Amino acid sequence: MAVQSVEARPGVRGQSLPGYAVAAIREEGRWRCTRLAAESLVDLDAAITELRELRVQGAVVGLLDVDDEFFVIVRPVPGGIALMLSDAVAALDYDVAADVLDLLRVELPPDDDALDDPWPEGDLSILADFGLPADELEMLAGELELYPDEQLATIGRRCGFADALAEVVDAR
Repeated sequence: MAVQSVEARPGVRGQSLPGYAVAAIREEGRWRCTRLAAESLVDLDAAITELRELRVQGAVVGLLDVDDEFFVIVRPVPGGIALMLSDAVAALDYDVAADVLDLLRVELPPDDDALDDPWPEGDLSILADFGLPADELEMLAGELELYPDEQLATIGRRCGFADALAEVVDAR
């Protein structure tokens, strides 16, 4: 598998990509969702900044469906950020995925054969407190016959924000 040059990669900063970026917000026991800027699909810093600026009393979870290829979950936590990337191999082709691996301090293996099968990377227990255990999130990320929007819809169902997510995604 050849690494594409930065100029040829989709999702280079300054470009836009298909998909969606949504913040799921839980306050007073209720979920609501709001759209994040499209820039969040190509620039992880933009997503993190926008999530932190929401200034809510409860939990905030960013959900990025990038180019129908992979998803990213971003969750501000005290003292930092928790991240989960559904397909680490996407870092070869997408800046936002490469940014996730950089923040996680994870390097892709140099062996091209190891890059044949995608694998999730990051905090798989990122949504455990909302009813989605790490092993289920890992299994869901490995469901290669599902598109990322379908995977995120399933995550929404398991965590309780599926209707709010669908309302925002369907409104685009």
